[in-house]
Amino acid sequence: MARSEPASPDSPATGPAPSDDAAPVSDGTVVDLVATPGRGLGWIAFCLVAGVLLVWKLATVGQWIGVGLLVIAAIAGAYAVLGYVYPAGRIRIGGDQVELPRARSRPGVVRYPRDQVGAAYLLRHKTPWLKTAPVLIVEAAGRAHAYPRDWFASEVDQRRVLDALAPASSDG
Repeated sequence: MARSEPASPDSPATGPAPSDDAAPVSDGTVVDLVATPGRGLGWIAFCLVAGVLLVWKLATVGQWIGVGLLVIAAIAGAYAVLGYVYPAGRIRIGGDQVELPRARSRPGVVRYPRDQVGAAYLLRHKTPWLKTAPVLIVEAAGRAHAYPRDWFASEVDQRRVLDALAPASSDG
């Protein structure tokens, strides 16, 4: 393999030589998403404790509110379990193909030919409810894929995806 060969025959101490086959399979930009499944464990615990106390100690209206809190805790717990079970996913942008995860910590990816990517941009002000700004939006084949800021290690990763998609988004 080319990774173990020296950079030149007369300088073996220079380290591994860069080669074309050392590039990622997608032959382009690869950005890993970040999974934080334990981030909501405090809210899950609060909703569970408050929900149980409301159902146990109060009358009808308080019990309905308690049931609502228990449902919220169950949904948030299911999302946390999915975050532990599945890896966070990654965005791959190659020469002629774009691979986007369906959602963070969910199975499956969506692959599009590069020419089907209509636009890619950042929403900074009018973001969807409960999404951390800026939100990276990738429009492809009539669908919009939203990737909030907290799915990435830094805003620089969002910018890398945006810059890699820039030729595709400026064509259409």
